[in-house]
Amino acid sequence: MKFKLSVLVFIKSDKEEFLLIERAKSPNKGLWSPIGGKLETTQGESPFEAAIREVKEEINLKITEDDLHLFSMITEKAYEGTTHWLLFLFDCKKTINELPKPIDEGSFKFFTKEAIEELNIPKSDKKLLWDPYHSNRTGFTSLRANSLNSNELKITQEQAL
Repeated sequence: MKFKLSVLVFIKSDKEEFLLIERAKSPNKGLWSPIGGKLETTQGESPFEAAIREVKEEINLKITEDDLHLFSMITEKAYEGTTHWLLFLFDCKKTINELPKPIDEGSFKFFTKEAIEELNIPKSDKKLLWDPYHSNRTGFTSLRANSLNSNELKITQEQAL
């Protein structure tokens, strides 16, 4: 299986609502998630550089490294049985209050924490993205998720600071 590197950036409004994208492309087509994308590995792009680039490309918000806090790193083995992922999750200190225009990746909407629990999100996102965000977004956690040998996602916390 291929190993892919990506970033996800959690951006909120002044009302503490989360900006999510309803993905128009695979993976996770038709599902809601934080904005983000793959690292440009041929360019030697760092996770911070990728987060800054993706935020600018997707919602036209200019941010710097100082606007980001890396709160989690997740290795996910055999996502959907096809790909291994290394995900870097960032909390963005800058807010956005107007919905960005739709892009070819999908369209955007703001959601409260409670509304996200009722959304059509990827099956593993509650435990791998949202639980770490709400429990440790000011710290750091490293997680390992494995669905290689079963349909059940097994999560191991490797480190929490």
